[in-house]
Amino acid sequence: MTSTSRTRAPGATVWLTGLPSAGKTTIARVLAGRLRSEGHRVEVLDGDEIRRFLSAGLGFSREDRNTNVQRIGLVAEVLARNGVLAVVPVIAPYADSREAVRKRHEASGTAYLEVHVATPVEVCSERDVKGLYARQAAGHLKGLTGVDDPYEPPVDPAVTLETHLQTPEESAAAVHAVLAARGLA
Repeated sequence: MTSTSRTRAPGATVWLTGLPSAGKTTIARVLAGRLRSEGHRVEVLDGDEIRRFLSAGLGFSREDRNTNVQRIGLVAEVLARNGVLAVVPVIAPYADSREAVRKRHEASGTAYLEVHVATPVEVCSERDVKGLYARQAAGHLKGLTGVDDPYEPPVDPAVTLETHLQTPEESAAAVHAVLAARGLA
């Protein structure tokens, strides 16, 4: 076989943004499992893991949060540009940081879907997966996104997920439907 042109599945970045304990990582894992079972190349760029390694040493100032988001955005764009579905469950609280990531994708002609995991702060506080809300309420944590630090929700996301009204599987299915409709899944 001498053909040099191989058909490669299109990549994309699926950026799940929302408050801490909104369900971003859970949805990302369910979505990634479904996509892998369909034969797609998938990477989940979990915000907590990235902070421990790629962004070790960064704090939680606006500047450091922006740097973290831009690093993750670069990795996601490179993966997506090379045919991987990059699923990114990262808070990314500032609209301008997410917009810079979107523009990086547009500049390379790479698909980017912003998904708003729109879980009310009261529900996130009840879930409190990492104990952040309890630590903040006890006065041991300052700068908690959505409580005493801002979260700027997306203005025009590809999908809005109300995780307090649906299961993680239903949320992942909603994202998958958008990917499928755009020829990406």
